[in-house]
Amino acid sequence: MSFLADRMKEVAPSPTLAISALSASLRAQGKDVVGFGAGEPDFDTPDEIKEAAIEALRRGETKYTAVSGILPLRKAISEKLKKDHNLDYTPEEIVITNGGKQALYNFFMAVINPGDEVIIPSPYWVSYRDMVVLAGGKPVFISTGVEQNFKFTAEELRSAITKRTKAFVLNSPNNPTGIAYSREELATLAQVLEEHPHVLVVSDDIYEKLLYDGKSFYNLAMVSREIFPRTVIVNGFSKAYSMTGWRLGYAACKERQIIEAMDTIQGQSTSNVTTFAQYGALKALGCDTSFIDQMKHHFVERRDYLLKELSQIKGMRIAKPDGAFYIFPDISGLLQSPGFERLQRENPEEKDMGKLFCTHLLQDYLVAAVPGSAFGYEPAFRISYATSLDQIKKGVERLQECVDKLWS
Repeated sequence: MSFLADRMKEVAPSPTLAISALSASLRAQGKDVVGFGAGEPDFDTPDEIKEAAIEALRRGETKYTAVSGILPLRKAISEKLKKDHNLDYTPEEIVITNGGKQALYNFFMAVINPGDEVIIPSPYWVSYRDMVVLAGGKPVFISTGVEQNFKFTAEELRSAITKRTKAFVLNSPNNPTGIAYSREELATLAQVLEEHPHVLVVSDDIYEKLLYDGKSFYNLAMVSREIFPRTVIVNGFSKAYSMTGWRLGYAACKERQIIEAMDTIQGQSTSNVTTFAQYGALKALGCDTSFIDQMKHHFVERRDYLLKELSQIKGMRIAKPDGAFYIFPDISGLLQSPGFERLQRENPEEKDMGKLFCTHLLQDYLVAAVPGSAFGYEPAFRISYATSLDQIKKGVERLQECVDKLWS
């Protein structure tokens, strides 16, 4: 007899769990595992942000706040969105959440009815699909590949929209590919969305400050005043400010009913974000941001090393990341190698080729990476370069050895 709700049958366990468990087991045995799985910067939160939270604790900022967050922080986010993106929001159109993840979950729970469709370009961040399913919706995927630089076209978006479409989600720069859309590319997508006023737009901007090579950030709300009112901006402090464990995110939307519904859902689940952490976030928005440039310098150095080395590995194809701190090698060509065919024969029960490769890479070469199927794109794996260059070099050497053996 099962005590679980029927909805649990629709939610897939993360494909990363088996890799994570095996990695932990190997480390516990004293093995030198190189970890490429981390989705967080390997830098500490700046001291002035930590001190602001500590000072808030000392002065007694330890009580409940409004569910939507302290007013000074919502005002600061309103000012940030105006200054950085020329988007006008009042503090009442903003809600502070326990990470960007809760903002997304609150949104889907607030707007999705059973059978509503949500368009998600693939590869996608791991939780979009299951959040939509938990809300009773139907994920609709626009598939992309390395040959198209992991980008989709306006016509592909137009073809995906139906009368049942409730929302469209875009994450740029993207996790897991690092690909970002230009202003011109977004404008072509916006033209399609302008034709369909029943479609809400979710702009996941969590990596907005981690763009490289002189590229400027744009989102759909910035390029179309027509779809701006029905766009939900989701962002947070985790990536740019290296505050992943603080659990600080936010959502902004001109449709007040959506923000109020998200606030209601949060009020019945977690209530407000940790009070003194909000004061740390307030400081983050007003502090010297030169540390972000320092992080970006290291990320670019690591990215460029990976691009150079991975592009020389037989059977892998690489799309150059524009931002974030991930690279997403396509291994379709590697599937034809004699060694991979041997792996398939030895593991006939494993149909996920990316997972099969990542398991082999971890078990035999002590390199932990996330299978592409976690992101809706099986013949690939994600490397996070949010780790030291020394670790990256060690991991790439092992990866090269692994692939060479597969081709022998």
